[in-house]
Amino acid sequence: MHFHFGKDGGAERFFVHLVNALARRNVEQSAVIRPGRIWRKDMPASVRISESNFRNLSLDRVLLPLRVALNARWVRPDAIMAWAPRASELMPNYKGCIKISRLGDYPTNLRYFKNSDILVCNTPGIAEHVRKLGWTRGVEVISNFTSAKQVAPIDRAAFGTPADAPVVMSMGRFVPRKEFALLTAAVAKLPGVYLWLAGEGEELDNVKKIAADLDVTDRVRFLGWQKDTRPFVAAADIFVMPSNHEPLGNVILEAWAQGKPVVSSRSEGPSWFMRDGDNGLLAEIGDTDGFSHAIERVINDPNLAAKLAAGGRETLMKQFSEDVVANAYLELFTRKP
Repeated sequence: MHFHFGKDGGAERFFVHLVNALARRNVEQSAVIRPGRIWRKDMPASVRISESNFRNLSLDRVLLPLRVALNARWVRPDAIMAWAPRASELMPNYKGCIKISRLGDYPTNLRYFKNSDILVCNTPGIAEHVRKLGWTRGVEVISNFTSAKQVAPIDRAAFGTPADAPVVMSMGRFVPRKEFALLTAAVAKLPGVYLWLAGEGEELDNVKKIAADLDVTDRVRFLGWQKDTRPFVAAADIFVMPSNHEPLGNVILEAWAQGKPVVSSRSEGPSWFMRDGDNGLLAEIGDTDGFSHAIERVINDPNLAAKLAAGGRETLMKQFSEDVVANAYLELFTRKP
């Protein structure tokens, strides 16, 4: 049984990836998700899905926990999995199976997890953080995976981009911590370089304004939300992840899957699994000139670009493959509470 109340972003893409991976391994699943999710159609047909906002001021806030608790006693699942703190508030006080809260970010306190047996953290940093907060029950580090299949690139001409121009790509929700404004400013310092940004969010208009203020609107393409970003990544030359806070960085894994060199900030997740000069280049958080310089290095040195891409692909396959991650969850589901 899954509880997931996320919106639309990297965490949701991984949720869909994992549910599909478990379905391929014949795991029976049900899920409670928010209504109107654009990714619902990508869930396996075998998953029983119900919808709820689980808001504070709603009748569902009272009735849903009762329905979930009754359903657990009737279905008798092997595992109940809550995705993130809010979903963990729905965890029933049920003793018949392992109860897991999966964390993709750093929680501020532990009150959400009173009925959870174990916290699954997708980086060692999050695991260390919850222990420092006083968590004394089980902790496991199980990271994310993405599809390693390489796809055909989208036609650059369809997005007004010359075939021979260097293309930098990034993607995610347009929120301040993603630092798309900084990346736009960094690319503005590199004449002839194009920037593709995929995603939506409240920061979008601000980033568009910055592109206009820097007079680079003709070199920045806002791609909107894309169900499948892989053809866009495949068409780019370099992937950049400039976030000032990124617990893991799913988008980096997706770029590695398409064989692209990556430039990233020294945020939490990338600082764990990226090695500067080996499987990527790291720039200091908030350093516009640092990002410009790193991008320029990759553009001007094809041997370096190839080395970084190969190193990234190797890391993806060894550390973030579907088999490694799915098998870790399957082992966890068989544990006794």
